[in-house]
Amino acid sequence: MRRAVLISLCLLCCILLADLSFAVEGNTRKGKFLYRKNCRSCHGVSASDLSPLSKTQAAWKAAAASHESIPCVKDWPQLSAGDRADIFSYLYAFAADSPTPAKCD
Repeated sequence: MRRAVLISLCLLCCILLADLSFAVEGNTRKGKFLYRKNCRSCHGVSASDLSPLSKTQAAWKAAAASHESIPCVKDWPQLSAGDRADIFSYLYAFAADSPTPAKCD
C-alpha cells in the first residue's frame, strides 16, 4: 500500500512538472512584446479575436502543440521557434483561467 502511494505521488509530481515546463519554456515578457509587434497588426487594434483571454491555458497549450494548423502560420516565417515559444508562453501565462489573467493588452 505504501509503495502504491509513493508511486502515485511520483506520477502526480511528474504530471505537474510537465505542465509547468510549458509555462516557463519561453520568456513571457518578450512574448508580450512579440505578440504586440507581430500578432496585433493582423488581429486588430483591440486584438479581440486573439488575446490571452480568448482561450484557456489548456486551449493555448493545445494551440502551441499543433501550431501548424493555425490559419496565420504562413505569416510567421520571420518568427524563430524561440519567438513562438515566447509568444505562446505569454498567451498561456495570462489566459482566461490563469492565476493572473490579462487585464488589457
